[in-house]
Amino acid sequence: MDSFAFIIHPIDPKRDVSRKFPFLGRVLSERQIDFFSTFFPPVYISEIEGITSAATGKTIRGWFLACPYTPKRMLELPERTVYRKIIQTGQMAEKLGANLLGLGAFTSVVGDAGVTIANALEVPVTTGDSYTVAMAVQAIREAAVAMNIKIQEATVAVVGATGAIGRVCAELLADEAARVYLVARDEKKLEGLRERLTGHARSELIASTRMDVLKEAQLILTVTSAIHDIIRPEHLQAGSVVCDVARPRDVSVMVARARDDILVIDGGMVDVPGPVNFHFNFGFPEGKAYACMAETIALALEGRFEDYTIGKEITLERVKEITAIAEKHGFKMSGFRSFEREITEEQIELVRRNARLSKRHL
Repeated sequence: MDSFAFIIHPIDPKRDVSRKFPFLGRVLSERQIDFFSTFFPPVYISEIEGITSAATGKTIRGWFLACPYTPKRMLELPERTVYRKIIQTGQMAEKLGANLLGLGAFTSVVGDAGVTIANALEVPVTTGDSYTVAMAVQAIREAAVAMNIKIQEATVAVVGATGAIGRVCAELLADEAARVYLVARDEKKLEGLRERLTGHARSELIASTRMDVLKEAQLILTVTSAIHDIIRPEHLQAGSVVCDVARPRDVSVMVARARDDILVIDGGMVDVPGPVNFHFNFGFPEGKAYACMAETIALALEGRFEDYTIGKEITLERVKEITAIAEKHGFKMSGFRSFEREITEEQIELVRRNARLSKRHL
């Protein structure tokens, strides 16, 4: 039977360690988990069963494996040390007999975005970023419809626009929106991206390193590799949509608490075909996965055992191809969630109403 493995790692140290090791999660502080993670070996998490292609009926099995480092640790330690631990986790996948390895969360952005890891392993590797792009853009389109925002007339902001995922999201949205703010820290890279997109984009393109430009946008897609939240309540206009694709999150939990006139959605939640059982709770309801996981699973169902999305240059062709493969096997974008909770139609209506009231008081 064809199979895959997917690497996860603790993002919220206490919460995520508790999911596998309740005692350690309870007794260790966040700082202790960060420190001790340096010495932990890779961890076998669970076997994944029940994934079945809607097109062919093919079933596959998979495994969750954990690289023990937190995002903070990955940034503090020498790159070589981080690579070595991810490669060790990949070798565990090889021993299990996986035909394909997916890199989750920060393991996919460290260093050269999977190239060094792929070169060190026999098993082919993907970051899942191509399908993440597809699902992020689809999520922002669908959320715009839910909030009665016409994307063709809207101002969109892409935060983290110069990163691997952000760049392709910006390229896609620059063909749809009236205006696109490209937001990132590096002015030179931003200007290069703006020049590259100008000419074949229908949107007016504005490059900015400042977060206060988000006040101008009705639709915001954020996908940085910051380890702390960067989007605060004061950055946003009433009635806007923020699609947060980043893990760790870019949007502060304060936004949900302080602004009931804004729709914040988690980017990239996908329904997986078949009676899937992950045998592990990573914060999603049963049968749903992150888009990066879904790319790994869809490729395994298709029998495409090759280095698929690695490196910092994601192509539109690859995004379109993986979207077609995933659709064929029965993957589809799931309902909206915000901070790991389902968003109901009633909640969306409430946000719309609160936004109208907020605008009236301006």
